[in-house]
Amino acid sequence: MALPKTMRLNGHRTFKYIYKNSKKIYGKLMDLRIAKSNPNILRSHKINHGFSNFKIAITVSKKVSKKSVVRNRIRRLLQETFLKNFNEDFNHVPYWVLVSLKGGDFCNDMNDLLKEFHFLILKSGLFK
Repeated sequence: MALPKTMRLNGHRTFKYIYKNSKKIYGKLMDLRIAKSNPNILRSHKINHGFSNFKIAITVSKKVSKKSVVRNRIRRLLQETFLKNFNEDFNHVPYWVLVSLKGGDFCNDMNDLLKEFHFLILKSGLFK
């Protein structure tokens, strides 16, 4: 199951804003950047409030795998894990989240990747 289109981050202004104004949480396999949403940046996009104001982007570097099939599989796995844990009722403050996977050889053990992803999300305070 892919993320709903209303939950995906897009646009260079959005990513610049996140890199400049985010709280960073570092892990062994990935980094998490969390910033309060700024709908004014999304001038050209339809602005909705509430559930769709919480947005996430997952980037997987070519250093992880040269094959786009593998990178997309990892991205979909993390999105599915995120959606299983996301509850609209707990979304009090709208955030924009950027997950960046670091280069490394962890494709054989997805359990470690999922454990770290879950740990970083809990550490960030997004899910209680």
